[in-house]
Amino acid sequence: MVSKVYTYFSTHLRYWTQRSILFTKYKEGILMDEEGWYSVTPEDVAIHIAERCRCDIIIDAFCGVGGNAIQFAFTCHQVIAIDIDETKLMCAKHNAMIYGVADRIEFILGDYLKLIPKLKADVVFLSPPWGGPNYLSAKTFDIKTMIPMDGEKLYRESLKITNNIAYYLPRNVNIQQITNLAGRGNTCEIQEVYINGKLKTMVAYYGELVDMDFCENNA
Repeated sequence: MVSKVYTYFSTHLRYWTQRSILFTKYKEGILMDEEGWYSVTPEDVAIHIAERCRCDIIIDAFCGVGGNAIQFAFTCHQVIAIDIDETKLMCAKHNAMIYGVADRIEFILGDYLKLIPKLKADVVFLSPPWGGPNYLSAKTFDIKTMIPMDGEKLYRESLKITNNIAYYLPRNVNIQQITNLAGRGNTCEIQEVYINGKLKTMVAYYGELVDMDFCENNA
């Protein structure tokens, strides 16, 4: 089932002029590496996802420069923010301090897939690398072959922690692939994210994160 979220800013603006859309506190000293400029979730979208993922303990498996982890800290009791890149993790820690939520986030430098056996949480948020802006050149984004660590395997391994998974994906993602992840007899809710009236990304919700009332009313 597909629902829609809208946020607005000019698509003609370059990353630098979008800085206050990515982080409203940008002028207070937000840090981003080069990849962070095009991969961080716009703050309004991150706020919406955080509300949907409200829980006790959440894992941000690929936290990057902290856009989602910061918003999770406002809706969840504890955030476990993981990244394999030391520079990104340093930026995330710094940015969390600017938002006043660093004390609610445990930052871990490491490979999420290798850490899974040691992790416990109510919700897992997956926002793996998409291969840079060039992902849009593909007619259909294949999560198995185009996500570096195999997006299908990533989902299956995350089930060892919880069934409650939110998966942040490109707008051209293969819908059949992400619905199939739910498994026979289970429901997946796919939310379209529109920016300035144009579809930009998708968020797939699984387990108890699915809004069953919405799905039943729109079946």
